[in-house]
Amino acid sequence: MHSRFFSRSARLLAALTCATLFARAADNWPQFRGPTGDGHSDAKKLPVSFGETERVKWKTEIHGKAWSSPVIWKNQIWLTTANLEGTELSVVCVDKETGKILRDDILFRIAEPQFCHAFNSYASPTPVIEDGRVYVTFGSPGTACLDTKTGKVLWQRTDFVCNHFRAAGSSPILHGNLLLMHFDGSDFQYVVGLDKKTGRTVWKTDRSIDFKDLDAEGKPQAQGDLRKGFSTPQIIKQDGKFVMLSSGAKAHYVYDPLTGKEISRLEERAQHSASSRPVVAHGMVFLQTGFSKGQLLAVKLGGQGLLDETQVVVWREKKNIPNKPSILAVGDLLFLVDDTGVASCLEAKTGAEVWRERIPGGYSASPIFAAGHIYFFSEAGHVTVIDPNRTFTKIGENKFDVGFMASPAVSGNALFLRTRTHLYRVE
Repeated sequence: MHSRFFSRSARLLAALTCATLFARAADNWPQFRGPTGDGHSDAKKLPVSFGETERVKWKTEIHGKAWSSPVIWKNQIWLTTANLEGTELSVVCVDKETGKILRDDILFRIAEPQFCHAFNSYASPTPVIEDGRVYVTFGSPGTACLDTKTGKVLWQRTDFVCNHFRAAGSSPILHGNLLLMHFDGSDFQYVVGLDKKTGRTVWKTDRSIDFKDLDAEGKPQAQGDLRKGFSTPQIIKQDGKFVMLSSGAKAHYVYDPLTGKEISRLEERAQHSASSRPVVAHGMVFLQTGFSKGQLLAVKLGGQGLLDETQVVVWREKKNIPNKPSILAVGDLLFLVDDTGVASCLEAKTGAEVWRERIPGGYSASPIFAAGHIYFFSEAGHVTVIDPNRTFTKIGENKFDVGFMASPAVSGNALFLRTRTHLYRVE
């Protein structure tokens, strides 16, 4: 099917709209990767030199094993956790000023948890929060909405069938009155829009990719990894309308977030288990293809139906592309760090390499751009701070006792950092 593309001005408008779609409130960090979902913060003053005992205002132990990131609204920090067995799935609320635990409640007790890969956790999806309500999900085992003042469960759902195969990872997002979520498992792959007030299903759309090439031996479960996904969707404004960018196994999709109708699909049949969140800039969406043949794609915004990659893919880069950490777009440049610790800077419009350097550690957490600096957080506890320049300019190298799997949050002049064991306020 031939693709219909936007004019240059329309594509620029879409990129600008994405950058300003949500107000970057200085004190709120409401979802995975922050107010705009792209790792950007409007903080004006953050430290570049800090560590386990330096510039730490408070440090609070968080029980269990969980890779979900903290979300912040006003004076509350919310995060999820789970025990190692996955039988107790909990939510924790922490006072932002003192680090005191305000709530620690088990939301779901699971008699027979699904399998969880040792590298993942039973509480990897990040909550999403707004004034008065926080929405948490653990994937198929349970999703709930809580009153942030009282901790009361306003609604919950435990009926979404999905074998996460390695445990869940995709985080929920809000759009208008809808809570939007991915369920990309080894058995079923679909996206849903729930009424955020009641939890009622407004729409449910199956992924349209044809997996028949995996079923040649009649064993659809035998290659579950090739059907899986961990990616979090993103909302942008395109052609005057809001659309949802959504990466699944073997394809990237665009949906109408109000109805779930598929607008377009770009197939990448070699990809699977995409974990990153799409990033939009310069009239393009930057997509990471996941764990198979990891690539970074720059794709023109727009188009309908099954897209022809020869017409929409502007460039591809295959070298040192992260499987898990999402990328950053800052000005005309893209900044990324792969899972092994190779950091890169690319020209956003062409994909040309600007520089490539090794930094300490391996990486799962996504970097942030805040107070004019880029922060990378390693699985071994290293925090490398650079300036977003065309030459590699390291301005800080810090160390914590325990490493980072969760991406950071920013509020005011403070970093809120979740290691494997603790939550820190650093400023």
